[in-house]
Amino acid sequence: MENAFGMFPGFEPDEWSNDACRGYVIMAMEDCGFSKKDIRRVVGQLYEVFDLNSVQDAKEKFYSSSY
Repeated sequence: MENAFGMFPGFEPDEWSNDACRGYVIMAMEDCGFSKKDIRRVVGQLYEVFDLNSVQDAKEKFYSSSY
């Protein structure tokens, strides 16, 4: 059975990957003027965060944060 998104052209789910997320973080940090050193530090920490936490953990963190 095909998923509902695939039944409607243009409504396919976004492609997700940890590397895409890292790319978004890099773009945002560059746009905000962070140093290359700080960007490398954060991107490096993302490897550990992805390994130790689920997508649900991340959603809960976002929804409960003040950001």
